[in-house]
Amino acid sequence: MISGDSSLSSFETVSSQWVHLAGVGIELFGIVIIVVGIIWSSRYAYGRGVARRYDSYKISIGKSLLLGLEVLVAADIVKTIAIEITFTSLGLLAGLVLVRTFLSWTLVLEIEGRWPWQRDLTLTTRTEQSRDGE
Repeated sequence: MISGDSSLSSFETVSSQWVHLAGVGIELFGIVIIVVGIIWSSRYAYGRGVARRYDSYKISIGKSLLLGLEVLVAADIVKTIAIEITFTSLGLLAGLVLVRTFLSWTLVLEIEGRWPWQRDLTLTTRTEQSRDGE
């Protein structure tokens, strides 16, 4: 019976290490998304008018930051699962998710000019007009 307990403990240790490694991999992927997004957004630095370049550049960087933040939140969740779950680790995860969610919301506000939970008025108006035309 003792050998079964040690093999179970060994399996938990190995699986925890693999899950943690997966979390680190996801985290690195999120960082790559942000860095590549910023580099890719630099294509807006040339051509068009100055104001239009700035807006395009800002929107493109904002979108890559949003995607990167979503991936980083996923990495935090995976890494929290990998360690022994305590109230401290859950509190840390909750804090990270809250901060990153707030950043995502402010980025959406900056990019689209509305909060994420607000409906797109132009889309709503078009949908209502198409229903009335039927």
